[in-house]
Amino acid sequence: MGESWNKKEREKKKQKAKMDKLDKMKERKENAKQGKSLDDMMAYIDEYGNISSTPPDPGKKIEFKVEDIQIGVPKSIPQSQEELTHKGKITFFNHEKGFGFIKDQQSQQSIFVHVNNLSGEAKENDKVSFEIEIGQKGPFAVNVRIMN
Repeated sequence: MGESWNKKEREKKKQKAKMDKLDKMKERKENAKQGKSLDDMMAYIDEYGNISSTPPDPGKKIEFKVEDIQIGVPKSIPQSQEELTHKGKITFFNHEKGFGFIKDQQSQQSIFVHVNNLSGEAKENDKVSFEIEIGQKGPFAVNVRIMN
């Protein structure tokens, strides 16, 4: 029907649970190995980066020079002025608000341009050369020069 609220029955259940726990603990101790050898504890990494219990094949060993190993971010090579300069076409320009967009000729990316970064009067479909800087809201064009 249901569980009994009798105090003696509850105590019997607690004692039985305690004995079961002790029996399980004894069984685990009996079945456990006393210790593992060093070979059993070793783990190896194969040529694909997977952990394995078998040692790697010495025939597949690759020698590396210490000088060739790079730790951290590689040094950046400064780019020339020609690599930094992009070419494109002004696709939109709002003279009242003083901003527009340039479509990069190479990446076809639309880049924001502000009137303060222009070297002259700009209008739509003008071909320009410019440099790209990254701002808080994304890339924007600087040093924009109108090309003939």
